[in-house]
Amino acid sequence: MSEKAEWEFPEAARARPESVGFDLDRALSSVVSLRAEIPEDSFTAGILGTERAGNGIVIDDSGLVLTIGYLIAEAETVWLSSHTGAAARAHVVGYDFETGFGLVQALGTLDLPALRFGSVSDLPVGSEVIVAGHGGRRHALSGSLVGKREFAGYWEYVIDDALFSTPAHPNWGGAALLGADGSLCGVGSLFVQNARGGEQHVEGNMSVPIDLLPPILDDLIATGHVGGTPRPWLGIYAAETQEKIVVVGVVENGPAFNGGLRPGDVVLDIAGAPVGGLPDFFRTIWEVGPAGATVPLNVWREGELKQLRIESSDRNAMMRFPRMH
Repeated sequence: MSEKAEWEFPEAARARPESVGFDLDRALSSVVSLRAEIPEDSFTAGILGTERAGNGIVIDDSGLVLTIGYLIAEAETVWLSSHTGAAARAHVVGYDFETGFGLVQALGTLDLPALRFGSVSDLPVGSEVIVAGHGGRRHALSGSLVGKREFAGYWEYVIDDALFSTPAHPNWGGAALLGADGSLCGVGSLFVQNARGGEQHVEGNMSVPIDLLPPILDDLIATGHVGGTPRPWLGIYAAETQEKIVVVGVVENGPAFNGGLRPGDVVLDIAGAPVGGLPDFFRTIWEVGPAGATVPLNVWREGELKQLRIESSDRNAMMRFPRMH
């Protein structure tokens, strides 16, 4: 949804101060609007666009803002705006592919409170939650947590305990998922059509649990990425169809493309290990070795068995990381 669109939730759908046991307006003021501009020749520009808009969440008094990483990946220019209309330029601090979190630092004074972290362990399925976008109560949706389960994204991404809420917030990117005590429990990532799982068509949002941030926060602030050995990346887009893993796309000139993998290929095994669902498929790739490891796999293509060996890489190598020092 465009940042300029004039919209708001009807009164009946909004979070209400009298229904919560914390200072709702103060908590909602911690959610800011975020706009980012990305160079046209960046790796993610063709997929995610060069102009991105969503939300950010103030998490400390210095103006450090947490968001969902795809909004700020490779961004050269970032602007933040508060509910009062105050604006500040920001720079990208870090982006973590494994969790999907991104951090930016405001370069001007936002003078906004920081949201404290909650925990998914204190948020059982069925809990009342608030999904808050920038704009105060008008953009704060009262809802329910309807699922905590594994989520796999076709872009080589897996979250163990993703949070699913209903109804769906239309400006979900970087939105704050608040628990009943006003703590930050998750960061909005996606619109989904099966929020309750299974084959049910129930629209909602998927949020990344905040529990994944504290273990990596210091690394992200210090270096812009998480320390340790990076996972092998193939540059593959995959889907689970009729209990089979099907390649639906490959990144041009990425490892899978250069290794001969093509859209339509059905993956039979990886390094001799059969693959199950989509999460198992990605995890089996990651178990082969660190970034740079050769990933052998067998695929079925147009009635023939193809044996491929793909030289994996570090996905960070494809990205620009504009930093201000």
